[in-house]
Amino acid sequence: MKALPTNNIETAAKQRSTGRLIVPGLVFFLAGVALTTAWFSRSSWYHAGTAADADRPGMALSGATKAVLQNLDSPVEIRLYSMLDAASVSESVQAFAGRVDQLVGQYEQASGGRVHVTRCSAFSTSSADAAQADGIKGFNMDKGDSCFLGIAVECGGGKESLSQLAPEWEQALEPDLTRAIVRAAASRPGAQPVARADTASLAAVRKAIPNLDAVSLEDGRKVLRDASQAKFLQAVGDMNAQIEDAEQRFLQAVANQSEAAQQAASEQIQKIQKERSRKLQQIAFASHAQMAALEQLKKTAP
Repeated sequence: MKALPTNNIETAAKQRSTGRLIVPGLVFFLAGVALTTAWFSRSSWYHAGTAADADRPGMALSGATKAVLQNLDSPVEIRLYSMLDAASVSESVQAFAGRVDQLVGQYEQASGGRVHVTRCSAFSTSSADAAQADGIKGFNMDKGDSCFLGIAVECGGGKESLSQLAPEWEQALEPDLTRAIVRAAASRPGAQPVARADTASLAAVRKAIPNLDAVSLEDGRKVLRDASQAKFLQAVGDMNAQIEDAEQRFLQAVANQSEAAQQAASEQIQKIQKERSRKLQQIAFASHAQMAALEQLKKTAP
């Protein structure tokens, strides 16, 4: 009997066992799609621990992020504001802030000198003013001095910000930060304009956010990201169920020593995996297009 083709089964099992999947002129649009697809497809989400962890599987930057960093044609500055009062901020948030610090450090290291990180952690009136000027939102104001945990990105005059980071969205931090770099680079003076959003994406955004005028850009992004994540998880669940069924048929074929049945089941697994990849790419493409449509709508709103 031929050697058992177990690679597909092992791959599928690993993808299910990790369980925590993430979710919504520079390579710009295509890089954004690739970035989202890469994150949708990874079997573990970014969770930096110690410095040694950076070399462990699942801890490194995604290939899509590295592609964006390597194609930068202007310097990028990342400003990390991490001003946290230990008396009013939980240990989990403080630990998360440490992982954010490590993540931006990885951007700097992987950029080949294209990215410079500036860190601000000391409390002062001037640092609080700088954070607010960069679009970073203060929190815990009712418990004393305002705390800040956010990232500002600047590239040749183009600016973007992640106004308030939270552990609940840690799995989306890398793609959000990379998209912010892409947007900042695209909005700098002299940058090639980004294509206008397609009609279908504009309609999808209006349907998903009917009260668009009353919703901030940040909140709108969250609505779209939540919707994309739900579609992603549904697609993964459906396809994994099909893979499990094919795996059972494969194992039964092994027990029956039927090479033909084993081959058929193996081919079915490959077919399902290919279809899953296609569906996830579709979701990623739609998610990125809707994010672009949302930004266009908010910019043109009266």
